[in-house]
Amino acid sequence: MSTDIVNSEEGLQRFIGKARELFLRHKFLRISIKTGKARSLPQNAITHVFYEQIARELREDDELGWKCYCKLHHGVPILRAEDDEFRGVYDSAIKGMSYENKLRVMRYLPVTSLMSKEQLSKYAVEVQDDFRRRGVILQFPEGA
Repeated sequence: MSTDIVNSEEGLQRFIGKARELFLRHKFLRISIKTGKARSLPQNAITHVFYEQIARELREDDELGWKCYCKLHHGVPILRAEDDEFRGVYDSAIKGMSYENKLRVMRYLPVTSLMSKEQLSKYAVEVQDDFRRRGVILQFPEGA
């Protein structure tokens, strides 16, 4: 499977040419298209700062445990709602598992790394809202 980024008229023309060539050769294509730019490194770092702070303030779990919790409770619902492929895989392989096993799977299943900038922003706000209700005020790091 290949990934093409189309961000100009020329890039669009290259993509169409490649798709046409592949179709002529194979007579069958499965194409998935996602809109939105990739996330920035600072945006990726924000969630990790959140997990560190949560673990310092709520000591019933460590940073990785809280990351898994956040992925399961906030990331999975966002991706299930907006990504048909993710929803299909999650529902067939993970949805029927026990809660404890779902948390274990979150250690290995990419969730936030599959998100667009907009999805990760939504995720960060939902995590902030969840932990604000628990008395943990998550702040965006300086310069983020």
